[in-house]
Amino acid sequence: MTDTSIATADLYDERGDELASVSLQFQSLGGHSHFNGPVRTIKCFEDNALVKEVLGTPGDGAVLVVDGNSSLRTALMGDMIAASAVQNGWAGVVINGAIRDREAIAELPLGVKALGSNPRKSSKTGAGETDVDLLIDGVTIRSGAMIWCDPDGILVER
Repeated sequence: MTDTSIATADLYDERGDELASVSLQFQSLGGHSHFNGPVRTIKCFEDNALVKEVLGTPGDGAVLVVDGNSSLRTALMGDMIAASAVQNGWAGVVINGAIRDREAIAELPLGVKALGSNPRKSSKTGAGETDVDLLIDGVTIRSGAMIWCDPDGILVER
């Protein structure tokens, strides 16, 4: 179990330049405002089949980071996929894009950060890549690195 009491501001004060700070203003949308864990990554664009597939596997306290190329045109996660993440032991999901069913997701014991919401569902062809390096807001996010999220922001191990 990850320590959810860690505040990103305090962690940055302790570790400084060992950590990269994502300055893009993600919204905190899940039932847990503080979450952290080792990263798994997905790069996809307006297609959530890989998100559903990965969150349907054991998370073991990990945080899935999804680079949807900042698109808000379709949602990359809804309440059913988020509920699957909870059932499979994921600590949280960070989506550089949109979610939907935000009221239901806010009730789940899951950390969720996304740029916003859109009720429109995405395509489901499986296009995209898993466990690849992501570049979000100038910050490289690698599978296996630690990530910490709270209402102040997102920190990632360099």
